[in-house]
Amino acid sequence: MILALQWLISGQLTFVDSNMRIALLSDIHGNEIALHAVLADIAGVGGVDAYWILGDLVALGPEPIRTLDILSALPNVRFVRGNTDRYVCTGDRPSPSIEEAKSNPDLLDALVEVANTFAWTQGMVTASGWLQWLQDLPLEMRITLPDGTRFLGVHASPGQDDGSGISSDRDAAEIAGQLTDSGADLICVGHTHRPWESKIQGIHIVNLGSVSLSLTDDKYASYVLLNADAGMYTVEHRRVRYDRGAVIDQLNRIGHPGRGYLIKHLSG
Repeated sequence: MILALQWLISGQLTFVDSNMRIALLSDIHGNEIALHAVLADIAGVGGVDAYWILGDLVALGPEPIRTLDILSALPNVRFVRGNTDRYVCTGDRPSPSIEEAKSNPDLLDALVEVANTFAWTQGMVTASGWLQWLQDLPLEMRITLPDGTRFLGVHASPGQDDGSGISSDRDAAEIAGQLTDSGADLICVGHTHRPWESKIQGIHIVNLGSVSLSLTDDKYASYVLLNADAGMYTVEHRRVRYDRGAVIDQLNRIGHPGRGYLIKHLSG
């Protein structure tokens, strides 16, 4: 298949080819081993025409630069930023904040680990020349599929790379409020690390889950295949096992400053 694209006057991308297959990934978090496993699975099902990556690329894992090298070399790849990409570039940080740690000293260890982890990642990204590229990532991507479906890809929810995101544990009415004026028929997100999909107010919501640090019971990497032609589109969730023990070995070998939290998560 040859993927043909053109820009609408509004700047939104539209597909003029009648048949396409896209791999959608999110939340790679500097986990090169999990990423390789997903890419091998994609190759095993016949490959794709393009890759759409929905943020959280480098922090918190052990291989942020190799991860960026691999992702940027993919054919027809497009990106949006995630909240942790923004944290790496701006100095913003997730909870716990300094104020929270002052109120609850039990949070101090977590505060220090988070601060050291993002500082380590920022140093790696800066030294390798990727910081400006990461800073320039857009908040969202909008694309018209061959059947006319208006696709919106964003990390957390329309207009946001952070917050509670969109997942099965959210109230449908609350989610519906986030979709107001989204201008989309199909919205794909990540952020919550749990694959899920639903239809709310006529909008198809697809959470890709996460390549790394999954919150599912099996902790498999997850991603989505989007198949579209002039008549319709379909979405397929894929789950991929990877060697979490090898990632733990990487974290220990390099003395990663966030390895306590990461190893606890990877060990289940």
